[in-house]
Amino acid sequence: MLLFRNFRKSDNGPTRDEKLEAARCRLAEAASQDKIIAIVREAARGIFGADGVTFVLRDYTMCHYVEEDAISPLWKGQKFPMTSCISGWAMLNSQTAVITDIFTDPRIPHAVYRKTFVKSLIMAPIGLETKIAAMGAYWRDQRTFDDEDVQLVETMADHVGQALKRAAGMAA
Repeated sequence: MLLFRNFRKSDNGPTRDEKLEAARCRLAEAASQDKIIAIVREAARGIFGADGVTFVLRDYTMCHYVEEDAISPLWKGQKFPMTSCISGWAMLNSQTAVITDIFTDPRIPHAVYRKTFVKSLIMAPIGLETKIAAMGAYWRDQRTFDDEDVQLVETMADHVGQALKRAAGMAA
């Protein structure tokens, strides 16, 4: 288990590591994809200190934004081509996208984001061998991310990927 050296405590609660560990334990017990997605919706925003989070499933050549928790609506229920959104980029390239200013990054469909509060983001692919999903964390202010911020999102994505694999094995 990954432990971070800088324990960032909220004003009245557990550290990010403690929140991440609680989510990991819940994910380890989740028996379905729906339950896993619900855990991400309920826990990720608080773990990351983000203004919004999304859970995106790969749907053939499309990215399906299936769930979110945000300060205002994002893209829940919408589908975008894998080749024209940042979640698709993360899955296709098996890399985490770290973007401090979305309006200067050519991978971002700027017209889609202008309608939202999002200024900065981290988008991590999910899946062990094949990236079957992605998780996005969004901030309303431009942010510079440190290695710990990125590692936190990637660690949560890894836990989600392991849970999805377990749940798929249970369903088979």
